[in-house]
This record gives sequence, C-alpha cells and structure tokens, in this order.
Amino acid sequence: MEAMDNNNACSIVPDGLRIEVHLQPGARREAFAGMYGERLKIAVSAPPVDGRANCAVIRFLADFFGVAARNVELISGEKSRDKKFLIRGNSAELMEKVKEVLP
Repeated sequence: MEAMDNNNACSIVPDGLRIEVHLQPGARREAFAGMYGERLKIAVSAPPVDGRANCAVIRFLADFFGVAARNVELISGEKSRDKKFLIRGNSAELMEKVKEVLP
C-alpha cells in the first residue's frame, strides 16, 4: 500500500518514491517550475526528440536527489508530457528532499 503525501505529486512506495511530473521540454534552463495541476512541473532544455527530454529529466532528478541515474526509472509516459518516475532509495530521505520544492 502506498503512503501519499498531502501533495499528490509524490508518494512513498516500497522501493523509494514515486513522482508524477509534467515535463516542459525545450526550456531555457533546467529547473523545477512549480506545479501543473497535481503534478510537479520540471523544465528541461532538451527537445522532445528521440527520448532526449526523458534522459534530461532523469539526469535532473538523479542530481537533485543525489542518486545514480540508474536509480531513476521512467514508469509511465514515455511519449507524453505527463510522466511517472520511481526514485529508488530511502523513502523518508527522498520525501524530505522533494518537500524542498513542493508548495
């Protein structure tokens, strides 16, 4: 069973943290850009071509959470702006880190 944070953008799962993201490819810089509905909006400079934006957001999330890129898995939304990622690691530590950017 998943424990939900009071913000639906992220939830604790057995392997770590699941994050729901709205991706903005082709941005000027890579950054968290607030919320988009109930999803965390992330802007990346890579274009949405040949999976480059997906790779960019995986690197961005890995850097933010301080984990290896192999611990960030795209679990849905490969060809959509709305995506779900699994960040593998200590759930409590990951949740504390993501609270830094949640409203």
